Amino acid sequence: MSSDQVETLAPETAPAGRGRLLRRLGLIAVAIIVLDIVAIILVPPFPGGGSQGQACAYPTCFITSTLELPPPHTVIDLDAAHPLASGSVVIGFHPSITNTIITMWIVMAILILLIFLATRGMKLVPGRLQNLIEFAYEGLENFGIGMGGKEAKPYIPLFAGFFLLILFCNWSGLVPPVGKLEELRAPTSDVNVTLGLALVSFGYFEFQGFRKNGIRGYLGRFFPIYEFRNGIGAGVIAMFVGVIELMLEFVKPVTLSMRLFGNIYGGEVALAAITALTVAILPVALLGLEFMLNFIQALIFSILTLMFIVLAIESHEGEEGELGHEAIESLEEGVRGGQPAAA
Repeated sequence: MSSDQVETLAPETAPAGRGRLLRRLGLIAVAIIVLDIVAIILVPPFPGGGSQGQACAYPTCFITSTLELPPPHTVIDLDAAHPLASGSVVIGFHPSITNTIITMWIVMAILILLIFLATRGMKLVPGRLQNLIEFAYEGLENFGIGMGGKEAKPYIPLFAGFFLLILFCNWSGLVPPVGKLEELRAPTSDVNVTLGLALVSFGYFEFQGFRKNGIRGYLGRFFPIYEFRNGIGAGVIAMFVGVIELMLEFVKPVTLSMRLFGNIYGGEVALAAITALTVAILPVALLGLEFMLNFIQALIFSILTLMFIVLAIESHEGEEGELGHEAIESLEEGVRGGQPAAA
């Protein structure tokens, strides 16, 4: 083949690859539209509390009939003799297995199976599955160390584990059976699940803070009593800063859980409403947006956990005192600046 022929054929390779990608995306979009249409025909919306044969007024009924309330559906009640009355309590304890727990178990089983198959009999020249797992882990490791520094390296497995679990729990809500069947629902659309994940994260980085700095050293971050040696003013300011940090410490699991729950549940509500109203085109675009946002939310939760660990293991002795000294010195300089110079 001559050089002229090679130059003629080479530019055609990229457009051909883009054309195949566009065709695949088009087929996926058409499949989603067909699935939505078939679902509405086979299982049409009906008023809540009504029966399948009743008429459903458009658009209000179409929206309300496709929405799930925040409390998850109980699949197996472990204490059926003492049912928890709906609306009787805001926070309660009732042992049961919900649809979000079942879906989370399925996601965990799939992830464990994939990692087991990828790491069984690892080879120097990896196959496709091993190569994919190694590529994903190395990417997460480089990203985590880039964010948290070399101190974050021992905690990369936890960071990667949180990310993969939350990511696939988020994405599970975009798979047609999940959310369509009463027994399946995206785990992270349940505040109980997100709060549980946040409490695990909170407990771990608090444990690491005590382990690394000791009880006295870690509590000294919040109660720097030793700073009173440098003066009452420095001690009071240091204690004030420490109490604020202590209050913010207990806000961390709340923000972690509510951010994840709010975004995933809100996305489910928006997707269900748009699908019920338009059926085609818009749900496809919103599905692509949710796919990306679910990825971002998983990354935010896991990277915040990693950063909280790095902050907890740092030595904080003297930081509050430095703030106190700086405040006292600035006040003294201001006072001296406003007085006339001594003769």
